[in-house]
Amino acid sequence: MAYFKTERLVLRPLQLKDAERVEELAKDYDVAKTTLNIPHPYPAGGAKEYIQRVTEAEKNGEIVCLAITQKENETFLGIINIKEDVKHHRGELGYWIGKPYWGQGYCTEAVKALIPFSFEELKLNKLFATAFTANQGSWKVMEKSGLKYEGTLKQHVHRSGRYFDLAYYGLIREDYLKER
Repeated sequence: MAYFKTERLVLRPLQLKDAERVEELAKDYDVAKTTLNIPHPYPAGGAKEYIQRVTEAEKNGEIVCLAITQKENETFLGIINIKEDVKHHRGELGYWIGKPYWGQGYCTEAVKALIPFSFEELKLNKLFATAFTANQGSWKVMEKSGLKYEGTLKQHVHRSGRYFDLAYYGLIREDYLKER
């Protein structure tokens, strides 16, 4: 299981004990609306089911999913993951942080911790992420972390009865190695 420490964070495996806190933070509409997969309203018991599904997917080598916690007090802040596409040697980065912790650089710090892991341990050729174009905070995380803007996918996803454009960012192994 992956486990990382940064200046302010510990990224550790997601555990069933996190379910209550996941629900508490994910039920906030402002958090849910920035993601494609967090439902709103968030269903009671949904976090426990999610953690069980992710744990099974990790055993199958499909995803690396980590809790983002504060180093000093172990406060759960959010989730970061890499969904692996083994056939194409790429991984899709996903993350969210609870609203009380927005704008403090936690996501950027977590993403920066996983970039070396994605290329050195997972042996990916490409790491990529997408964000709603209206979610400036998310694509700013990608830019600050060294991912490069690759384009906008117009009306690429459907959520809550609307179509949304996605900003697409990526980093390939070759560029990662040049920048080290």
